[in-house]
Amino acid sequence: MSNVTNVLLCGVGGQGVLLASEVLALVAAEEKAQVKQTEVHGVAQRGGSVVSHLRFGDLVYSPTVRTGTGDILVAFERLEAVRYGHYLKPGGLMLINDIEVMPGQMGEYQPYPTGIIEFLQSKAFKIEEIPATALAKAHGNSKVSSLIILGALSSYLDLSQQAWERVIRKRIPPKLVDINLQAFKVGVEMAQAKAQAAVDRAECN
Repeated sequence: MSNVTNVLLCGVGGQGVLLASEVLALVAAEEKAQVKQTEVHGVAQRGGSVVSHLRFGDLVYSPTVRTGTGDILVAFERLEAVRYGHYLKPGGLMLINDIEVMPGQMGEYQPYPTGIIEFLQSKAFKIEEIPATALAKAHGNSKVSSLIILGALSSYLDLSQQAWERVIRKRIPPKLVDINLQAFKVGVEMAQAKAQAAVDRAECN
């Protein structure tokens, strides 16, 4: 890897942001890249906003992604994509889990904001929505949505699928490894299908 890759993962407590960030950091380290990762900011409890900065490459000095330099923002919830979108560079990629979680006490005063995806598209980011929560429920366990998101993310990073599998097997408790590997594969296949559909549309045009 000749360049540094800047990734942010954000969501709310209880969605698996911490686990996903740790897995990504371990995979990057397996590929012999330097890895720097911040501690999670915000309130890492159920319902509180959580964000993790992660940078990896040949030579990494700081763990913090500077505003406007992020390559990929992985949002486990729609509104968190808005909260941290300013970290992305122009044309940066946003992977957004298609779910709405009302933050904190906001629900006591107003409804969940509408038009979030349209707003983000107006900022010229590349947007990919991931129905990870729905897919996880369809596969029998809503808790594996974070692995579906990681599977989708893996399609956009220069990290081998073998490294991802090794880390998942090491990091996930043995009794849960199979279902999490299946969820990861669902995310990979979904991202690949989206990419192929985009190619097909371009060829038709």
